[in-house]
Amino acid sequence: MLSQRIHELRTARGISQVKLAEILGVSKQSVSNWENDNIQPSIEILMKLAEYFGVSTDYLLGFEEKRTLDVTGLSPEEVAHIQQIIHDMNKK
Repeated sequence: MLSQRIHELRTARGISQVKLAEILGVSKQSVSNWENDNIQPSIEILMKLAEYFGVSTDYLLGFEEKRTLDVTGLSPEEVAHIQQIIHDMNKK
């Protein structure tokens, strides 16, 4: 599950394994190994992945299916706009 989630989140963000490795301070080979389920990231890196992608560690590990968005710093109007967009997209 973790390998799939890392791959899905990375590709959805439109970044390469090399770029993700740079962001996290690891090698490209590490990212490749995580995505191919050869090795698991450390707890420290798992936390960095969760923070970077804006998801919980439970989501990354497959314990939770629900994703959340951090709207800290947005006005109530901006939050309402985002909620409306999500509502409209879910109706498709």
